Amino acid sequence: FLDQDLVELAAACPPGLKLAQGGKAVLKDVGRAVLPREVVDRPKGYFPVPAVRNMARPVLARVRHALTAPEARRRGIFDERLVDEMLAAPNRHRARRGANTLWQVATLEIWLQAHGIG
Repeated sequence: FLDQDLVELAAACPPGLKLAQGGKAVLKDVGRAVLPREVVDRPKGYFPVPAVRNMARPVLARVRHALTAPEARRRGIFDERLVDEMLAAPNRHRARRGANTLWQVATLEIWLQAHGIG
């Protein structure tokens, strides 16, 4: 799904085509031609971030380093006050499914830094 030609084609499609049928209409229509309907029309799932439920060394040190790095602060996509609060109590904040919110935020920031984004 990250093939450049496919991404460009998807970007050129009118929003109505992409949003019909609960989303991904064009993709679903094509999929029904080659896959069983149970596969194409199954309920939406989620892709969990790798499970780090409790922050401890050395993971916590890596997370703290990433989230307090100058580029993270300069990028400004995270609420600095909330990040500081999460770093002060790294295991307190949880997502609905119990994942560690600090880990989820840090994973995005680490990825952004690894790819030199922003």
